Amino acid sequence: MSYEAKISELGLTLPGKPAPGGNYISATRVGNLVYTAGAICVVDGKFTHLGQVGAERTIEEGYEGAKVCALNLLAAIKGEIGSLEKIARFISVSGYVNGISGFSESPAVINGASDLLVEVFGDAGRHVRAAVTVAGLPKNSTVEIQCVVEVKD
Repeated sequence: MSYEAKISELGLTLPGKPAPGGNYISATRVGNLVYTAGAICVVDGKFTHLGQVGAERTIEEGYEGAKVCALNLLAAIKGEIGSLEKIARFISVSGYVNGISGFSESPAVINGASDLLVEVFGDAGRHVRAAVTVAGLPKNSTVEIQCVVEVKD
C-alpha cells in the first residue's frame, strides 16, 4: 500500500504544499536529505489549533495539532521530491509546543506527529526527536514541527 493510501486509510487527508509564511522555502533537498521548515497547525489557510497547551488547549488537542503539522511536513516533502514513496526514512523531528510556563508534557503533544509518522511509514517513520515547550509560536499556533528525511535516489 502506498504511503498516501495509508494516510487515507487512517481517515486523514494530505493537504496541498504549505505556503511559506515569510522569506523562506518549505523544504529543500541537499544530496539525499530533505530539510523542512517548521510547519504549524494550518490547513488551506485556516488555523486548526491556536493557543497554549495548559491554558486554551489540552494535551490531547495539542496531540491532534501535532498530527496536522506532520501532514503539512509530508505535503512539503512531497512538493520537494514529487512522491512520498521516495522517502527512505525519517531521521529527526524537532517539535515545539506553545505551552504555559512550566509545562513539562511537550513529549506527549509531539507524540501526535511521531505516532502518525510510524503509523504511515512503519519503521522508516522512527526518528530521533526533540520536544520543547516554548512561550509562543508563529500566529499563536499550538504546535510547530520540522524534520529531516532521507530520500531514495
